Amino acid sequence: MRALRIRTFAVLGLIFILMVPWIFFVTAHFLQTKTFSLGGNQLQNLRNQKHLTETIRLIETNTDLWTDPGWQSRLQTHLWKANLDAVILDASDQEIYRSNPVRESALLSTERFSIIEGGQVLGRVVVYLPNSKAVSMIAGFAGLLLAFFIVGIGMRRSILKPLDRMSIAARQLAAGDWDVQLPSSGITEIAEVRDGFKVMVEGLRKSYRKQVELEEERRFVIAAVAHDLRTPLFALRGYLDGLEQGIAQSPDKWAKYLAVCKEKSAQLDRLVEDLFTFTKIEYLEAELNKNTIDFKLILQKAIDSLNPLARQKHISVIMDHSADDFTIIGDSHLLERAMNNLLDNAVRHTPSHGQILVQCDKDEHKVRFTIQDTGPGFASEELQRVFEPLYRGEVSRNRSTGGAGLGLTISQRIIRRHGGELIAGNHPDKGALLSGWIPSADSLGGR
Repeated sequence: MRALRIRTFAVLGLIFILMVPWIFFVTAHFLQTKTFSLGGNQLQNLRNQKHLTETIRLIETNTDLWTDPGWQSRLQTHLWKANLDAVILDASDQEIYRSNPVRESALLSTERFSIIEGGQVLGRVVVYLPNSKAVSMIAGFAGLLLAFFIVGIGMRRSILKPLDRMSIAARQLAAGDWDVQLPSSGITEIAEVRDGFKVMVEGLRKSYRKQVELEEERRFVIAAVAHDLRTPLFALRGYLDGLEQGIAQSPDKWAKYLAVCKEKSAQLDRLVEDLFTFTKIEYLEAELNKNTIDFKLILQKAIDSLNPLARQKHISVIMDHSADDFTIIGDSHLLERAMNNLLDNAVRHTPSHGQILVQCDKDEHKVRFTIQDTGPGFASEELQRVFEPLYRGEVSRNRSTGGAGLGLTISQRIIRRHGGELIAGNHPDKGALLSGWIPSADSLGGR
């Protein structure tokens, strides 16, 4: 069904309300007068008077035939043609003849006269004349009531009922019930409100789901951070208590205890720094300190900072680049932090005497880089969640290989803030493979 606007519905309803009574009025008038003419009342009155005169003459001149069936049949025919009805009574008011037993009604006008012959009353005659005006008016009023009833049903079905159901749906939403049924309507404005309501419901549903997810993530972050803070703090407190109680009595034990305390404090410092950087990138949306920088130097600085840890594990870090110009526009501090995280992840998961290969090249619009290690690589289930905040593959969250679980997340967010992308995978020859790209300075017009 084609949708209608409310003003169109109102106009059509008004036309319907005006037309139906008129149709009823004209139909009743036609049934009474056998004509559609509404302006010839005077002519109709003359015609009725003529028929009345002829009927009276026919009855007066045939008083001796009032009981004759043949004459009654001829009178019946005459009355039908004249659209009249008659009742003949004798002198004692006993009915002799009635043309139409059901015609008698208060709505019909009547003419009553007595038949007198030789000074004696022979009988009385009642002639029912058509009263088209009263019947037509009643028919018109009935049509008006019917029109209002039909328009009211249409208004209730197309306007009032859909609005009432949307009101119920709004109360359901307020009560937290998302499974609401929205009504359909043939009125354009109601349909538009319904569509808007549907969009709102879907938006609220998505917002609610997002809120639930954020709440779950918040609880997970709090639990994970509490665990990550508790472990080094517990170890740090234990060794400090040992130093305070004099358990470490030799210089070697003192050195060992102090080394462990230094290591645990470094873990705490790294965790706090990761959390601060993640919060700054994820929530504070800090402006990037953009400058024209050489991405090759960023990689080299990251390699130099991780070389001491790599040498401890006898891991060789090799850098291979195919061009000299790797100019990009970005925040050198954040990009160096991102590359440090990627290389730190590679060093921690590469076994002793392994190798890390850092490659960098450039196409027309992008500076691309890959970091490949010879470690075990990512498990299939890890590849789906490797960039989730605080996710680590180790179920026990053992820090012998794992960090805070924010390094890869921070790196991906930093690279995306620079208009690039970072993805994780495994190399066919074994080992993890982190690949990414950043728009080159040429593609940004030297901004």
